[in-house]
Amino acid sequence: MTIAHDSVPLRTRDALTAARLYYLQDLTMEAIARELATSRSSVSRLLTFARDTGLVEITVRSPREMPSLLEGELRRRFGMVAHVVPMPDGTSDVDRRERVALYTARVLGQYFESNMTMGIAWGSTMSAISRHLIDKPTHNSQIVQLNGAGNPRTTGIIYASEILQQFGAAFGATVQQFPVPAFFDHAETKAAMWRESSVRRVLDLQAEIDIALFGLGAPFGALPSHVYTGGYLDQHDLDQLHEHGVVGDLATVFYREDGSVDGIPLNERASGPDPSVLKRVARRVCVVSGVSKVPSIRGALAGGFVTDLVIDAGTARALLEES
Repeated sequence: MTIAHDSVPLRTRDALTAARLYYLQDLTMEAIARELATSRSSVSRLLTFARDTGLVEITVRSPREMPSLLEGELRRRFGMVAHVVPMPDGTSDVDRRERVALYTARVLGQYFESNMTMGIAWGSTMSAISRHLIDKPTHNSQIVQLNGAGNPRTTGIIYASEILQQFGAAFGATVQQFPVPAFFDHAETKAAMWRESSVRRVLDLQAEIDIALFGLGAPFGALPSHVYTGGYLDQHDLDQLHEHGVVGDLATVFYREDGSVDGIPLNERASGPDPSVLKRVARRVCVVSGVSKVPSIRGALAGGFVTDLVIDAGTARALLEES
């Protein structure tokens, strides 16, 4: 797929890219100059141009009347809000994840206010975001864990709790943990636990969240998610995912490329939110990076799980080209 570039002047595009790298990703002018293959003085002039023309105010933004081309095309094709994080094509998957996480941490405060509840799905991407959060005190707000973290090796409480506590501290919010296994051994055990009042209390909180924040797992991707490397699944489980055409998971709920979740045995034992409940959440922010995640992204979009997507530029282009 080819995207026309004539509608936005080249200087304006370069100024917007430089501003995002400088204000939202903390890159130095020297680093930006290397990425744009230009001089430090040229970067300085681009940043001045960005401020003088209103591209930069208190925060870096792409004005509604002039959205970035990739963001606009993603919105047109998939019907959701997109935030595309610029970076060179040669950036490693680890660095892509870190820079997308940094961007997300910087803009998350625009979404979360007092008297709101945010559901968090633990994972490598959420851990990265939690390290870069900017303090924004709120009142009467809550952070709720969306899926259990226990497995046969560990309770998972320390790992998930660290992520949740960092979000709670950044926003001055109460933290509600979900101390159950990521996957139960038996579906019957999960059904019994879901009837317990202490578990139902958390499930009821999950059903009332204002924002869901999550990454996407890719069982066979180049950069495996924590759920695939942390002892949660054995070889039989992985073979079963392959057999059922699974391309990804959202908060340990697995789905196919067409977005369907029915008939996947592991979902009967998973502690993640019911997809029908998740899709009632007003804002569902998906944070993802890396071209190997494209099938996972397509599946999440097909399933209607995403209202807001934060993605790196290379993966955004690949998603558009392959869809």
